[in-house]
Amino acid sequence: MPRRAKVPQRPVVPDPKYNNKNLTRMINRLMMDGKRSLAERIMYSSLDLIEQRAKRNPAEVFEQALRQATPMLEVKPRRVGGATYQVPVEIRGDRRLALAMRWLITAARKRPGGRSMAEKLAAELMDAAAGQGATIRKREETHKMAESNKAFAHYRW
Repeated sequence: MPRRAKVPQRPVVPDPKYNNKNLTRMINRLMMDGKRSLAERIMYSSLDLIEQRAKRNPAEVFEQALRQATPMLEVKPRRVGGATYQVPVEIRGDRRLALAMRWLITAARKRPGGRSMAEKLAAELMDAAAGQGATIRKREETHKMAESNKAFAHYRW
């Protein structure tokens, strides 16, 4: 990571099935060990499951889940005079999406076993779209932490 120069953003190609850039980003985050076709299969089968269960457009459910899971604030540690303060800061747009996707995938992976990853991911996406589930709890927890440390907001840089 360069200290001075900006890292150029690579262009993201929309996915072939739904023509959605966020879906491509989600597939990239879901991928492990470079197995892209497996990640695509998991993502698309979970979207098919959402379509069957929710009887709605799965791309809309996915976008709504992302919107619900996206955090606005987070805390960053800041050392001032030997003490470390948790300073609430607003999150940049690309990091917001990255956090939301990461939380969705982590929550889906942690769901109780016995089901496929596609089923777990579909359930987590539907829960998040409805405003519940582990991902939403994580976002609320992050916001609560930022709210409780609002007194240190003047240490922002």
